[in-house]
Amino acid sequence: MSMPLGNLRGAIDLSPLVARGRADAAPPRPGAPAGGAPAGGGMPVPSLVLEGTDANFGQVLELSREVPIIVDLWADWAEPSKELSPLLERLVTEYAGRLLLVTVAVEANPQLAQAFQAQSVPTVAAVIAGRPLALFVGALPEDQVRDVLDQVLALAAQNGVTGTVAPESGAPEAAAEPAEEPLPPHHAEAYAAIERGDLQAAIAEYRTAIAQDPRDTLAVAGLAQVSLLARLHGKTLDAVRSAAAAQPQDLDAQLDVADLDLSGGHLEDAFDRLLALFPRLDAPGKDRVRARLLEYFEIGGTEDPRVIAARRRLTNLLY
Repeated sequence: MSMPLGNLRGAIDLSPLVARGRADAAPPRPGAPAGGAPAGGGMPVPSLVLEGTDANFGQVLELSREVPIIVDLWADWAEPSKELSPLLERLVTEYAGRLLLVTVAVEANPQLAQAFQAQSVPTVAAVIAGRPLALFVGALPEDQVRDVLDQVLALAAQNGVTGTVAPESGAPEAAAEPAEEPLPPHHAEAYAAIERGDLQAAIAEYRTAIAQDPRDTLAVAGLAQVSLLARLHGKTLDAVRSAAAAQPQDLDAQLDVADLDLSGGHLEDAFDRLLALFPRLDAPGKDRVRARLLEYFEIGGTEDPRVIAARRRLTNLLY
């Protein structure tokens, strides 16, 4: 259902992605012509619907200083995405440049998926003046989506973001797109592997990146998300849940269903299942559960209250 929007809040941390934008990019002044646009016209953009990636999102943040950005985090395997994404595209187009839609394929962009805390898809957020705002999860009826968009525009106006954008005509779209900063080599190889469906290769690339720089938090988060996808590949919901119900003491079965809970956005259920199982396990089993929980903490985000509570429970169990 639609929700009333309050003040901008910064629970979503996009700061690691900002550096990927152009370092010399000056933010346009709200309502002022930018990029050579004539007075009275909108800021030129390739399209009212843009593709957002881990690499180019810093530039998307700059656009949000001119016009509110709606972010659609989607996946082709998610049936609600197939319903919601076309609706968002149509509605944003009807607003005639007062909004801009950025679509993000979560599997190909794990850093953005983590930054927006997209624990299920579709997840819809907004970015206003560089600051993120969670909107809703799942598909909503058209009238409720339109109501949310109207509230985003009202909140943007309160924060001085009242510009418009206009699709460029006659210019090749590729030339109009912002140039992307090159990714670190192993990150680039990991994304390429994800796009071709080779999850094991992506895992190997992230592990190499972490071995070279243990402080590479984006690689740690990417590894956790791709590992989750790899573990669930080829498994069905019914088979996983049936095995877990039939074998409550089987650690592999419980780990599988916890993965399933996490992938569906039920973070607390995944935590509760493994933390309740933990005291009954032998030392190797406890090590496996601890390692899995640490992956979940990376996926959920260190500032998520559910992660903080689960980490505290795990610490109490360990000590």
